[in-house]
Amino acid sequence: MIRWAAWGGVAALGLLLLATAGGWLVTDGPLGSARVATGPASLQIGGPFSLTDHRGRAVTARDFRGRPMAVFFGFTHCPDVCPTTLNDMTGLIAALGADADRAHWLFVSVDSERDTPAAMADYLSAFDPRIVGLSGTEEQIASAARAFRVYYRRVPLEGGAYTMDHSASVFLLDAEGRFAGTVDHKESETVALEKLRMLIGRM
Repeated sequence: MIRWAAWGGVAALGLLLLATAGGWLVTDGPLGSARVATGPASLQIGGPFSLTDHRGRAVTARDFRGRPMAVFFGFTHCPDVCPTTLNDMTGLIAALGADADRAHWLFVSVDSERDTPAAMADYLSAFDPRIVGLSGTEEQIASAARAFRVYYRRVPLEGGAYTMDHSASVFLLDAEGRFAGTVDHKESETVALEKLRMLIGRM
């Protein structure tokens, strides 16, 4: 189980990594050469969900147990953050090499109206094939978003179109589905890789 560590002496550390939710602390310096992963395992982020993957298969959270998960909420018509995040995720998967197969990579839509399984499959064809797209009814998406404490909101545009506001972090869960931290979309690849390697358990 990932546990909190003492926060004293931060100024003396050679390397400090912190997730947006305070989920990871990695130290490598005068206080010890061993790296220590810490995380808010007690936070209730993540939980049961029932959705449909981009191949049309009904899935639940139980289908992804047994491996760590990196979960990102977004939508296929997103102009910037979503394609950037999924492109970054594709790069991180490549950088992890064979270890990437030891995790689940999930993209959960917050746009029930437009993001059908077929639309998700077409969109994800531009990214690493290990990224699984999940969509569903508005009720199913709302339930999944509540479980992850994700904010999203439909924003009307001129001419009857709309876009979606939404949270932009990648949620990291351990193999038992417990929250282990986040990767922020503005973090460097070095920081993100460090978190993912600890999550997967291969340093």
